[in-house]
Amino acid sequence: MAKILIIDDNIDICQLLERFFKKKGHDTKFFTSEVNALDYLKSNECDLVFCDFRLPKMDGKEVLEKIKQIDPSIQVVIITGYSDVKTAVDVIKLGAFDYVTKPLFPDEILITMEKALKHKASLGQEQEDGASIKDKPLVNVNHKNGSVNHPPSKHIIIGKSAEAKNIQKQIELVAPTNYSVIIYGESGTGKESIAYSIHALSNRKDKPFVAVDCGSLYKELAGSELFGHEKGAFTGAMQSKVGQFELANGGTIFLDEIANLSYDIQVSLLRVIQERKIRRLGSQKETPIDVRIIVASNEKINGATSKGTFREDLYHRFNEFSIDLPSLRDRKNDIMMFAEFFLSNANAELGKQIEGFDEEVEAIFLDYNWPGNLRELNNVIKRAVLLSGKNKITAETLPQEIVFQSKFSLVDDKSESKPLNGDAHNLKSIALNAEFEKIVEVLKKVNFNKSKAAQLLNIDRKTLYNKMKIFNLLNT
Repeated sequence: MAKILIIDDNIDICQLLERFFKKKGHDTKFFTSEVNALDYLKSNECDLVFCDFRLPKMDGKEVLEKIKQIDPSIQVVIITGYSDVKTAVDVIKLGAFDYVTKPLFPDEILITMEKALKHKASLGQEQEDGASIKDKPLVNVNHKNGSVNHPPSKHIIIGKSAEAKNIQKQIELVAPTNYSVIIYGESGTGKESIAYSIHALSNRKDKPFVAVDCGSLYKELAGSELFGHEKGAFTGAMQSKVGQFELANGGTIFLDEIANLSYDIQVSLLRVIQERKIRRLGSQKETPIDVRIIVASNEKINGATSKGTFREDLYHRFNEFSIDLPSLRDRKNDIMMFAEFFLSNANAELGKQIEGFDEEVEAIFLDYNWPGNLRELNNVIKRAVLLSGKNKITAETLPQEIVFQSKFSLVDDKSESKPLNGDAHNLKSIALNAEFEKIVEVLKKVNFNKSKAAQLLNIDRKTLYNKMKIFNLLNT
């Protein structure tokens, strides 16, 4: 029996989830106030928290950070609207286990809950046994204070486009060397999978691959996570701990979002690279290490060096070789290959046999701009497989925002947009057409969030809804 906490200012959602989890045999409690929930966690144990992103006094990021400060082992699932997918990706990078989108579906909630509890149990086992190597789904995100000790699935695909072939060539070129590598790319482009591909093709392939999300490392604990500590090294250090560099000894360490490391940790990291030795916090003993370093960032690190937030000498240590990963929207030829791959994974996970995608869905996928890249595509397909009752994925199983954006992607070029009324000299027709274009322009700007669009247009949501109905914008 697990201890599950629900935080949501909507009491109906709280009661619904509470009944659902209790039926599954779990000890469940809910709070409509995030402040009260955090107070409760300070003096009570908890395994898993389902937390709404939009709360009265804090957003999901703040609550997540405070939960992790109270107990880093608590798994957190963020509840969000689909239009907040970029925000959801950000909170996962901060240490959330996963996110679920509204409306909530029992099967999806159940699968997410089981995976989160299984992950927490595996972390406890790893603490007892040391680093364990396990398969992990492609483009998934890893947790426990931002670090992970198991590689992505070995079934990795790069793609078939010219960009993909170039990436594959670079991987094969640098993998056999001991060069440090910087991987650049937006969130969700698969930087960790590329890092593991390099590791898997190197002579270190039989040694550990350790990935660390620097973006979710707390400044006070970063040194301990990376280099370890001895018992009594600081308040709360009840036992000695092996750092991620020691766990990666002989293999590869992947430092994601490297630019987020504090300046003090950068100094320590530079010393480790130069001397090839680490020293745990609170220890006088230095331990030799042999680790290949691969780092990743969603922005060019040399920009951070010019601002003085990242050490230039450390940057040059890393910059022996670099790989730029294009966004998914710039790799149209690869989208359906990735979609088929994720479909196969989702079928296996959910015990389904969906055969593919209908033509309308393929067209939608190719038109959509995929701000969350591969991670978003993977999540969209998992959701579609969960909802689908047919032998192919249809548009009805896709989030409305994706279908909507695709349907009106051609409106970007206003010179080519056609008036709603064929009479170009009719004043009413001209006004309606201008109103149509402005509504679509604003909707696109806010990623099709109707509430935000209504706010920018200075109308209420009901008025916007009625206008969208008139312009046939709801028929998606």
